[in-house]
Amino acid sequence: MRSLMLQAACAPEGVSGASDIATLSINTIRTLSMDGVQKANSGHPGTAMALAPVTYTLWQEVMNYDPADPLWPARDRFVLSVGHASMLLYSTLYLTGVRDIAHDKVLDTPSLTIDDLKQFRQLNSKTPGHPEYRFTAGVETTTGPLGQGCGNSVGMAIAQKWLAARYNKPGFDLFDYNVYVLCGDGDMMEGVASEAASTAGHLKLDNLLWIYDSNQISIEGSTDLAFTENVAQRFEAYGWHVQELHDANDIPALKKAIEAAKAVKDKPSFIKLTTVIGYGAPHKAGTAHAHGEPLGEEEIAGAKKAYGWPSTEPFFVPDGVMDHFKDGVGKRGAEKSAAWKELFARYTKEYPTEAAELEDIFHHRLPEGWDKAIPTYEASAKGIASRASSGEVINAVALNLPWLIGGSADLSPSTKTNLTFQGAGSFQPPQWNGTYAGRNLHFGVREHAMGSIMNGIALSGIRAYGSGFLIFSDYMKAPIRLSAIMEVPTIYIFTHDSIGVGEDGPTHQPIEQLAQLRATPGIMTIRPGDANEVAEAWRTIMPLTEKPAVLILSRQNLPTLDRTKYAPASGVSKGAYVLASCEGKPDVILMASGSEVGLVVGAYEKLTSEGVKARVVSFPSFDLFEEQSEEYRESVLPSDVIGRVAVEQAAAFGWDRYTGFGGSIVAMHTFGASAPLSALLTKFGFTPEAVYEAAKKQAARTAAK
Repeated sequence: MRSLMLQAACAPEGVSGASDIATLSINTIRTLSMDGVQKANSGHPGTAMALAPVTYTLWQEVMNYDPADPLWPARDRFVLSVGHASMLLYSTLYLTGVRDIAHDKVLDTPSLTIDDLKQFRQLNSKTPGHPEYRFTAGVETTTGPLGQGCGNSVGMAIAQKWLAARYNKPGFDLFDYNVYVLCGDGDMMEGVASEAASTAGHLKLDNLLWIYDSNQISIEGSTDLAFTENVAQRFEAYGWHVQELHDANDIPALKKAIEAAKAVKDKPSFIKLTTVIGYGAPHKAGTAHAHGEPLGEEEIAGAKKAYGWPSTEPFFVPDGVMDHFKDGVGKRGAEKSAAWKELFARYTKEYPTEAAELEDIFHHRLPEGWDKAIPTYEASAKGIASRASSGEVINAVALNLPWLIGGSADLSPSTKTNLTFQGAGSFQPPQWNGTYAGRNLHFGVREHAMGSIMNGIALSGIRAYGSGFLIFSDYMKAPIRLSAIMEVPTIYIFTHDSIGVGEDGPTHQPIEQLAQLRATPGIMTIRPGDANEVAEAWRTIMPLTEKPAVLILSRQNLPTLDRTKYAPASGVSKGAYVLASCEGKPDVILMASGSEVGLVVGAYEKLTSEGVKARVVSFPSFDLFEEQSEEYRESVLPSDVIGRVAVEQAAAFGWDRYTGFGGSIVAMHTFGASAPLSALLTKFGFTPEAVYEAAKKQAARTAAK
């Protein structure tokens, strides 16, 4: 097994080509990482010990990064896709003196202190088990679910290319930064990393470097148990520039490889680096025991002895180490960021319009008049599919919001998300007859990577959207969840939202997906009921700065309601609103979202003609409704009206919160079927007659109360 073969490399021979202070600094990263995991009695020390020379080299000698300004827009990005090795990053952030951030402002205090390292994995600490964006300054993205950081890095590389193509001018290379990623065997096994790598190779993202920590150990033991492919050849097939190194401690060879990677101008770069997990530990190096558990005091003492460590005190930082980082990355970063800020000041005078746009991007602001072209729709019984009206609205928004970019997982003709106005263009390298200034992204059939790439773009300040069929949100659950955890305003557009897909059958008809999205904390999910609700949904989504949004749209036409007769669609911003109502207290409240709003409006009209006191509540967003005051929610759904009907072509889960246990929920209780829509509506009970009968029974309940 490979783990046995690696035992011969356990005894450290020093760091090749490194000065004494460099070696001491590298070993400080290692010892702080070991001590943090040991004190927490939880974590992953081995990868941090193996990759300390790599992290040191990137931060101290390669990256353009100013620790005094971690928000500097032109900084190089560092992504720790192997997020379980979080102590590696925390130790580096502490030693390099990265400053803290609050409300998008840099503070004159450190991001992390030695006490923060001692609180690793503890409640309310700034050093959680996996790096969390917004939680710890210097962390560029939340990582941990393997492969996600890889996908994010592709989005960051796309963002740099787009910013450079749109805003760089002769003599003003504002955006030329690189994205550096540490990934591991687990990342290489996850499909999302493969999807992202394939995308990056096609797009020829030469600003992207992945360094693959090939330590050949996973939790179960040697990766030989399940993973024996030639990863380097795989990346060559993806169109990457590939190099292989066999000693993570050979600093000159590593620097030479990084320089060679940066010199390549038409491919992303990949360095396969053979490492020894738990490097220096006398008994656990090269074994699974160094991966996901503390080393133990005796093993740590042995490792420190092997490093020639000068102290037995935990969390010991030798004199000169922090000054060394200050004189390296600190000095270089300060000079680079100061020069950039001077360049941007001159750019502002020469290109004031572009500079104003960049200031809006940097500060997460919308430009004045961004929504001025959003259409208003006239009443129409035939109506328009909400995917189609959304396509019109998104083009109207993008026309006045130049940094709104996005696309689909090979479905834009169906999701209607293509930007069609003159100059929109496609984001493609010149070799594919495109431009990096293009605003239409083509993700291919790669939903999982699309989500993680979108998050990477959003983390760079650009507003990003991606689209697909609602059923395939299953493939995107991880990035959707992570965008909520990170509080980034990624926009997910899902069409074909119900059994309205018809003949495509149960494999393509979403049932449980809407409930799953509603159950995910920190996401705004909106399912509009007609074209004007679509327009208001976009007005609600776009101002978000710290929350992702999910827009759920129909394939089939939805009648456009007469807003002179029914309430204005502006009620969408409150999540649910009274669309139509009788005078006084109703006997029955009919609730619906999306295409079913038209269905309950029809039932309401019939009930009203018969003298039944009824109310219709359009319910596009549970999330928004729950954010409203108790008084508002009571005004929409009076608690003394127990006669309630909810109608939705999805799982019933969640609606009982609003109907009560005695209310009626006309919903899906099985998967769908393959048939024309009209037959499906009859089979599953989404007919005017069924809704009317349910409403009559519920009205009788209120009357009998």
